[in-house]
Amino acid sequence: MTMHADERDRLAVLIAVQEGRSPVPLLDRAAIDMLFAQRPRIALVGASDKPGRPAHDTMAALLRLGVDVVPVNPALTEVLGRACYPTVVAAVAATGPVDIVDVFRRPEFCADHARDAVAAGATCLWLQLGIADEEAGRIAHAAGLGVVMDRCTLIELHRLVTAVRRQEAQS
Repeated sequence: MTMHADERDRLAVLIAVQEGRSPVPLLDRAAIDMLFAQRPRIALVGASDKPGRPAHDTMAALLRLGVDVVPVNPALTEVLGRACYPTVVAAVAATGPVDIVDVFRRPEFCADHARDAVAAGATCLWLQLGIADEEAGRIAHAAGLGVVMDRCTLIELHRLVTAVRRQEAQS
């Protein structure tokens, strides 16, 4: 099986993130915990109305946990009973500020979403599990946003909730 150069480059970036060698500073676990402790409002880019898709199931679970999620997808008008917007900037204009821009898109689209996150005044660009893009990270970091790559918002929130519950049980 032959891998194209762009696929090889994307894989190399993802491996660098996983090994802690990202050229872009990434939020660590403590910073992610602090971010979630502030009950962030999330714009979910690449939202899907199809059950079984990671973006759909993650959004549904985040909503069940009480997280305020705004779906973003130019091809849809509604996801899980919530109005869906074509861009993060449009979502913010219609519904108010967001903290995290959670991206469920292929790496080659992430730089544009980073620019949108910056323009919308978000505080964090979050690229979902399996997604890493240096250009998007540089754009967000240069504008003062926190950057997360190759992590799932739902997994991280569950980890934090579990740790808090464990701590409360020990008290």
